Amino acid sequence: MRRKAQKVFASKIGRALVTLVLMVTSVFILMRCAGDPVTVLLGPDATADMRAAYSGELGLDRPILVQYLAYLHNVVRGSLGVSYVYRQDALGVVLSHLPLTLMLTCSALTFAAVTGIAGGIAAAVFPSSFIGRACTIASLVGLCVPSFFLAIVLMLMFSIQLNWLPTGGADSWRSLGLPAVTMGAASSAVLARYTRVAVRESLDSRYVLAAFARGIPFSRILIHHVLPNAAVPILTILGLLIGGAVTGSTVVETVFSWPGIGNLFVTSVGNRDIPVVQAIVLLAGTAMIMTNLAVDLGYTWVDPRSNSSET
Repeated sequence: MRRKAQKVFASKIGRALVTLVLMVTSVFILMRCAGDPVTVLLGPDATADMRAAYSGELGLDRPILVQYLAYLHNVVRGSLGVSYVYRQDALGVVLSHLPLTLMLTCSALTFAAVTGIAGGIAAAVFPSSFIGRACTIASLVGLCVPSFFLAIVLMLMFSIQLNWLPTGGADSWRSLGLPAVTMGAASSAVLARYTRVAVRESLDSRYVLAAFARGIPFSRILIHHVLPNAAVPILTILGLLIGGAVTGSTVVETVFSWPGIGNLFVTSVGNRDIPVVQAIVLLAGTAMIMTNLAVDLGYTWVDPRSNSSET
């Protein structure tokens, strides 16, 4: 059994590495198809000699295959290149914006987990009540409303009309409220729907009906029987949301001028700052892969039978 678990884990690591290489390769090709970074950096008035000298300095005059192999070699060594714009280590530039993105992501996921799981449980346990119907409608609205539209509505309501919260920036903790709610709203809606379905299926199972027949209190059945068995699908979607939140903050950070990785990504794509874009993609891909591995390990803790079902 232990050898089988090690084989499964090694297989997951192998697939993760292949995915990471394919993702980095795709970004490498797409960024070079998007346009010449030298033209963007020097402007249209630069002479041919200036462009040639700058291309040689950045190593962009070499064949694409040579550039790609050199980049993979540098990635293995832990070097992601130097930013064309900031003239600093690309990974250092990305890491300097990482704390604010992590702050926003953790706040948004906390909001999503609390409201989504609680709303899903309420909608499953009390489907015909006002609370259950309200939670179901709220989850539908959260799924349908785009994040940029919700951001504008919240900004007009709480910043322009009520003047409670700032419209953007990261000057104080008050600046975190609107971006966190905007970013967590869709995740909360997804969690609520998955939680409602998982809890409803668990409530309709035979062992729960047998527990009711034995006179076990409902609160004990919910905590000790329903929620543990509904935890696996909830854990799955929560893991995907965690990985997606780290990489999906671009729109929210741009709308609210939040100086995180998402905002840096948009700026770097516009400036053709290839090393920074590749560093962000590599970091985001690694975060997604590590999250998926953590979810797989969480399966073993929540349901040890899931490990034996792997082939």
